Amino acid sequence: MSDSQSDDIEDIREKKAEQLQSRLETPEDPVHVESRDHLGEVVSSNDVVLVDFYADWCGPCQMLEPILESIAAETPAAVAKVDIDRHRDIAGEFGVQGIPMLALFADGEQAEEPVGLQDQDTLTDLIEQYA
Repeated sequence: MSDSQSDDIEDIREKKAEQLQSRLETPEDPVHVESRDHLGEVVSSNDVVLVDFYADWCGPCQMLEPILESIAAETPAAVAKVDIDRHRDIAGEFGVQGIPMLALFADGEQAEEPVGLQDQDTLTDLIEQYA
């Protein structure tokens, strides 16, 4: 095997080790977003992130809460929660017009945008497509 091939194999091993390590560090509880930068950190430091745009006064959002807690604990995805009343700028950036609204990020890029109340199986299946 040439030195170039050995270097390529070593690079692949390092990248795979980093991916596995990041999955081990995925938060098991939903992360409450404090700023646009904080959301960016959560998205960039996890392979798959499900972002929940919600409001405390929203009934369907409250119904979604236990589902998202289970998703955070049982899947390789991180769950980030954005309170649209506290972070109108972030909600506006994502074009939130109705809640609950979810945005699924994979490898730092937005991949899906399911709107409305979703059941756990639907969300788990969606996450597994990108995990």
